[in-house]
Amino acid sequence: LSTHAKMLFSHAKTLRLHTGNLVSRSRLKKKCPSSPSEELQDCIQATLSDWFSAVKPQSKDFPDTLDCSIPQETDAITPEEREELKVSVKLFLCEPVQSSISDAVQMACQTLAVSQLDSVIIAPPGPLEGNGQTLAHLQPAWEELEALVRSQQIAAIGTSDLDKDLLEQLYNWAQVKPSSNQVNLASCCVMPPDLTAFAKEFDIQLLTHNDSKELISAATFREAVREGTQDADIGDWRLEWVLRYSIIVKSRGIIKAKGYLVSASKASP
Repeated sequence: LSTHAKMLFSHAKTLRLHTGNLVSRSRLKKKCPSSPSEELQDCIQATLSDWFSAVKPQSKDFPDTLDCSIPQETDAITPEEREELKVSVKLFLCEPVQSSISDAVQMACQTLAVSQLDSVIIAPPGPLEGNGQTLAHLQPAWEELEALVRSQQIAAIGTSDLDKDLLEQLYNWAQVKPSSNQVNLASCCVMPPDLTAFAKEFDIQLLTHNDSKELISAATFREAVREGTQDADIGDWRLEWVLRYSIIVKSRGIIKAKGYLVSASKASP
């Protein structure tokens, strides 16, 4: 492995990683990962490993933010095709860092070469004890999303795993109303009737998902980084957020591209 890449890695304080389009990536270890978590772990490892072998020593300076992506794997959208495509995003916050939502949205817009994301669904970091999310727990993230809607960086915003009571509380409090709510199929095979009725009345789309409560654990993330860099001595990286995007051809409803953006920071020694 390149010594230069290792030095870049040990110098950096922030890591930004873009997996590139998974629809066209044949290099992933598992052709059919069993879960989104396994897919993400595989992607992080493959991207780091490719980046490490491709990096060329260019200059003597070592940036604080390390951008790990494979240039030929980008998913930039051309202005001509933008009208025909829908860009939808799910953002998993791993730590309650306030600026992380706008950072993630900005990085997605830059990576995909668009000025606006069509929809963003937020999965806030869950409280560790019990299952209970509260409105107070959701509000800071929602206010940040609302600001991004006002600045036209996002067209529609949605939530994940809210029951009817919490969705109703959010709806009544929010200035920009949730346009969708994702329900985990593992937790219920049938949509709860009260949730269905509320969503129908207020025109909220109910979607299903199969993401685990914690998309990737801190230990699994560190393991993926270690395997991707083939080195145990690369510092203690903590995951800040993971953004998964899908680019859908509106007229045909097919996924043209999908990938992950990941941000991590190095824990201070």
